Amino acid sequence: MSETPTVTVERDGAVAVLRLNRPDKKNAFTAEMYAAVTSAWREAEADDAVAAHLWLGLPGAFSAGNDIEDFVRMTRTGSLGVEILDFLRMLASLEKPLVIGVDGLAIGVGTTALLHADLVVASETSLFRTPFTDLGLVPEAASSLLGPRRLGHAVAFELLVAGVPFDAARAAAVGLVNRVVAPEALEGAARETARALAAKPRAALAASRRLLRDVPGCGRAEILARIEEEAREFAARLASPEAAAAFAAFAARKK
Repeated sequence: MSETPTVTVERDGAVAVLRLNRPDKKNAFTAEMYAAVTSAWREAEADDAVAAHLWLGLPGAFSAGNDIEDFVRMTRTGSLGVEILDFLRMLASLEKPLVIGVDGLAIGVGTTALLHADLVVASETSLFRTPFTDLGLVPEAASSLLGPRRLGHAVAFELLVAGVPFDAARAAAVGLVNRVVAPEALEGAARETARALAAKPRAALAASRRLLRDVPGCGRAEILARIEEEAREFAARLASPEAAAAFAAFAARKK
């Protein structure tokens, strides 16, 4: 009997729909999941029949972030896995519009990834949190660049450094998400949003998206460079006594 895939892909007309599907771990990312998402996006980008991407999680859990056990293994090597870096580079390099639908937990990369989306629909019960410093780590996914640009320094610091949780209303108020709906309406609203984008004239959509995103000091080259800079600092933090102590404390709480 084959295992249920932790990442699934389907087509909804001209929309490539990717779903994280690891309910027992609240969609916490493993290296294999990062690789599967990267591969799915690469295929969709090369498919002329696809006009937009939609990324979904499960009811109550968009993503709990990186699997903590994977992080513990990384503390021994002091390096960020190649699967994570490939995923982040791909996320920053998508040419087709990306819509994200969030229900429930959006932790760590489950929050920072939203800064790369073109449109985000969230349920009223969503919770956004980045506990990087609590784990002895630093922000990733170029969030240290995109966060202040999108949210302003004070709000970005609150979210990415202080680790303050944002509920859906706060996330919408500061511009992290575009639209908030009831949990039962989340997937339908996200699909509707993605379909509407996919139905627009593609050349005009691509050109308009490029103009909005190619901002001096915050264009693709700068974003990719920040991903690399953050990754180096992240790797250094993984090897630090602070991270070791934080993960040991986490492991002790689980026992």
